[in-house]
Amino acid sequence: QPIDTRQVHGQAALHEEVIYLKDKQDNVEVEVALQWNDSYNEAIYAYTNNVHNKDGGTHLTGFRTALTRVVNNYGNEKNLLKDLKGTPLSGEDVREGLTAVISVKHPDPSFSSQTKDKLVSSEVKGIVEGVSVEKLSQFFEENPQVARRIVEKAVISARARDAARKAREMVQRKGVLDASTLPGKLADCQSR
Repeated sequence: QPIDTRQVHGQAALHEEVIYLKDKQDNVEVEVALQWNDSYNEAIYAYTNNVHNKDGGTHLTGFRTALTRVVNNYGNEKNLLKDLKGTPLSGEDVREGLTAVISVKHPDPSFSSQTKDKLVSSEVKGIVEGVSVEKLSQFFEENPQVARRIVEKAVISARARDAARKAREMVQRKGVLDASTLPGKLADCQSR
């Protein structure tokens, strides 16, 4: 029986169809499956030759770079980032609510340790990045409603992050002002 991906573990998917990217370059086969949901958690699983790399590696780095670039480019192109006043989306904003699986088939991979926790083959970063940029850009062009939802979620995340930063700065600033006893004429302004 197929799994209903729209409602996995109480999280509603932003798009029904899982985005699937696949290509082969320089004898390295890249497969990526990704789907966003309405949660705040990011879950990215990286594999090399069907072995799970729990610490990621160059394939994960290439994918993250590509993902951030594609979403920012699409958002700018379609004028969806105007709320951010010229600030690009961060990788964290783009990956919020993302579940992804990255699989690389490599003829001679290099790992950081014998347990194969992290892929360190340097050429893989560029290959995964290139494949992801090309295929995801193509998917966004062919599926504008899905792309718009993904960019809008990332924009909301960026605005929330900015509001949290401003609130934190205000609390820290107030703490500094409360600690020092300023005479009346040097007090912080009370009105505009």
